[in-house]
Amino acid sequence: MNKAIIGRKAGMTQIFTPEGKVIPVTVIEAGPCPVVQIKTVEKDGYAALKLGFDEAKEKNLTKPELGQYKKAGVKPCKVLKEFRLSDLSSYEVGKEVKADVFAAGDKVDVHGVTKGHGFTGVIKRWNQQRLKETHGVGPVHREPGSMGSISAPSRVFKHKNLPGHYGQEAVTVQNLEIVRVDVERNCLLIKGSVPGANGSVVTINDTVK
Repeated sequence: MNKAIIGRKAGMTQIFTPEGKVIPVTVIEAGPCPVVQIKTVEKDGYAALKLGFDEAKEKNLTKPELGQYKKAGVKPCKVLKEFRLSDLSSYEVGKEVKADVFAAGDKVDVHGVTKGHGFTGVIKRWNQQRLKETHGVGPVHREPGSMGSISAPSRVFKHKNLPGHYGQEAVTVQNLEIVRVDVERNCLLIKGSVPGANGSVVTINDTVK
């Protein structure tokens, strides 16, 4: 794993191959991401690359946050992410990582935070069936039904699928394919869907599979 970048999900569209095949793709505005720090095994105990994304105003950051940007000689960023990479020889502090670090056909893992749905019931959250709307069911057609708690064990087991907060979870979708790299617009077109709402921040790196 030697390539990584931070981006913003722009939305989904579709492209056509020369054979006329339709490919659904997610458009991601990838970078430019300045290299803020390069961690080494000798100094930090592990090798990692720290990238910034989306320019920020200095007044919105703390002094410790501003310090690492000034040390690297780059403008402050709203997003700061660290990637553990095996080979960091091609990176240099202060330089920018752009979308052209990837190429069409590369396999990547995309990490993001899923859309939030608030407090939802078991039908939306866990795809459970609703109860029959016949006589005797009562006004509980969308409720989870019996908990199965009889004299033994006289309690409800943990991890039962119940209503609750749905979405807004950190999710990584693995082994996605980059269909096209738009260097002029600094965009990546990735086959399929990636987690998160339009405008949310995602990280992209070489697939671990």
